[in-house]
Amino acid sequence: MGYISGLHRKRSVLGFGTLLMLSLIVWQGLLYGRSHVWHGFAMQPPKPAADFTLTAHTGKRVSLHDFRGKLVLLYFGYTFCPGICPTTLANVAQVLHQFGTKAKQVQLLMISLDPERDTPEKLAAYVPYFHPSFIGLTGSVEEIAAIAPLFGIYYEKQASTDASSYWVDHSATLMVIDQHGIMQLLIPFGTAVQDMATDLAFLLRAVPPE
Repeated sequence: MGYISGLHRKRSVLGFGTLLMLSLIVWQGLLYGRSHVWHGFAMQPPKPAADFTLTAHTGKRVSLHDFRGKLVLLYFGYTFCPGICPTTLANVAQVLHQFGTKAKQVQLLMISLDPERDTPEKLAAYVPYFHPSFIGLTGSVEEIAAIAPLFGIYYEKQASTDASSYWVDHSATLMVIDQHGIMQLLIPFGTAVQDMATDLAFLLRAVPPE
């Protein structure tokens, strides 16, 4: 009987250990998103986002690392964009409206790919129109040309007979950088507002601020 009782205890210990291990695996899966069905494209593996310094629409020089502790939505666009850029900004604004007070944990930054026309004053009249927390960033042509490739952004100014009237072809990806400066997610243009909200809400829960 003692042998059988000891065997039962041993099995109970092994069973508890197995259960604990499974619980840890499930917890890690929840933490790192393995159980979350992404609507955007999760970075595999996540990597640190390149830092940069540009001029905000307020006229102040700001850097990406200034926003540590917030979920940063980084977008490259321009104010004369006819459709994709305003649609993206409007969609993000809808998401933040859904978040209520948690919207303060999210910061959208739009870097202009048209620095020749997008002065801080022009950005100030455009970007915060979609949401008062949004920040527009600009710089010299050389600064933008150096920063865009760091994030895999393609852009090209189209030829025009009018020097002040032209389009800029560009990538339309919304990049999500977590509270610790790690690139976690790419959200393609056309992602539904609710799907975007689901992904961002998950990251807010999974990656606590510093």
